[in-house]
Amino acid sequence: MEIYNVGNRVMNTYIYHTAAGYVMIDTGYEHCLRSVEKRLRKKGIAMSAIKYVFLTHAHDDHAGFLNELLASYPAIKVIISQQAIPILLKGQNSFAGGCSGLSAFLFCKWMALAGKGNHLFPAIERLYLNRLIAISPQNQSELEAILQGKILFTPGHTSDSISLEIDNMIFCGDAAMNGVPSFRRITIWIEDKNLFYQSWDVLIAEKAERIYPAHGKPFRRDDLIKYKRHIPKAKLYELTCPG
Repeated sequence: MEIYNVGNRVMNTYIYHTAAGYVMIDTGYEHCLRSVEKRLRKKGIAMSAIKYVFLTHAHDDHAGFLNELLASYPAIKVIISQQAIPILLKGQNSFAGGCSGLSAFLFCKWMALAGKGNHLFPAIERLYLNRLIAISPQNQSELEAILQGKILFTPGHTSDSISLEIDNMIFCGDAAMNGVPSFRRITIWIEDKNLFYQSWDVLIAEKAERIYPAHGKPFRRDDLIKYKRHIPKAKLYELTCPG
């Protein structure tokens, strides 16, 4: 299966083809829709060919242009965790938990100084709620058939975090990370450290060869096994919403 990354240096936005059409894994920051459209055109793919978005979680860098996307392309539907809906309606990241280390904390402080500390994004308009498909025990098998993959529940970074396994790859959102200021594949923000640790066990148990994070390059599953022991030791630095 061919995987396209139409994101930017900060955020990966993956695209792949299924029998139902193209699936987009996460969106990106607000105002990034046009750049994603441009990258798709370079690959010979029209945005209208996207039929589903698989949203790994409702954060500003993952759902930032979701509202604009749904307004521009009325055929697209969004597959999400049920727990993502209240966050999408609010249009702001949760501040539960904390930064997973000092470097992550300093990075978040820098973002606040740059005016990005509120982590706001356009709240989903209620008229689009009928295009959100919340995963349930009743529809999970049907959705997995559409996605041609396996849905994994990987909370910890956020309560609504989900991942998608396709062939021998797992698209994990922020259940893991590969880039500064992250170290040892541990994402920079963790809401619940115990759940985050357990989610790594879920990812490891699938035995996929490659993990595709939303931030940074793909890496080997063995990295999770190697670095898992560092999660319980991570000190969480709390932040408060500036607004």
